Amino acid sequence: MTGYLELAASAVMYALGIVAQSVASRRADDATSGLGLLARLLRDRLYLLGFGGQVAGFALAFLARAELPLYLVQAGSSCAVGLATAFGVLALGWRVRSAEVGVLVVMAAGLVLLVAAATPSTAHDVPTGPGLLLFGLPVLALVLVQRWVAGVVPLAALAGLAFAVVAITSRTIADGPLPALVFHPLAWLTLLAALVGQSYLVLALRRGPATPTAATMDATTVVITSVVGIAALGDRITPGREWWVAVGVALVVSGVLLLGFADRVARTPARAAA
Repeated sequence: MTGYLELAASAVMYALGIVAQSVASRRADDATSGLGLLARLLRDRLYLLGFGGQVAGFALAFLARAELPLYLVQAGSSCAVGLATAFGVLALGWRVRSAEVGVLVVMAAGLVLLVAAATPSTAHDVPTGPGLLLFGLPVLALVLVQRWVAGVVPLAALAGLAFAVVAITSRTIADGPLPALVFHPLAWLTLLAALVGQSYLVLALRRGPATPTAATMDATTVVITSVVGIAALGDRITPGREWWVAVGVALVVSGVLLLGFADRVARTPARAAA
């Protein structure tokens, strides 16, 4: 039960972080980008509040991964998009349309299916050397190509890839003693991947609305981690409920993408009218 409480709390913190980071990123100086922009935003109190929410969400999700499969943890975290929408309505005056309410219901239904199908378990250990090579190369590639990526969707998708590396590597080490993580190379790779993911997320939030940006990022992360978790890390499913996982992941991913699409369509007439 502890893992489920940690997962719920992490979704709340992620949602708060998305809203705060969105506002802070949009008011930042346009002259900087990438990791330089991230360093600049770390001096912004509002961004620090959002970053703190992301850090708290990550820590809680990390603890949840010690016993819960990735397909459930990442789907639960992705529902932070819906919570972020609710927070935006309450704090920033965002409008919620009936279509968005329907999408949130779809996401909730998918999450219920995943909770019912999940079986708590610890992940297979990944040897340090192969793990650093397998997961470190994508992170290095993300650092090298960042200056050539411009579109909101590619930036958000690559942020999702970086956070998928974070989820996968942390799943393999989350069940160990926390003090020992300081000396674990995969823990440092997890931290590096998180920073790279944050830099891509900052760039994407500057160039597009928060909801569709987070939706693209989360959909990418959920799909990658669900496949890798089941295929390679030993994530377990209650016997006979394999289709529940397939349908649940499909509903959650469809929900976050539809939520982002609905937000983008709603903003287009507003810009045209302006």
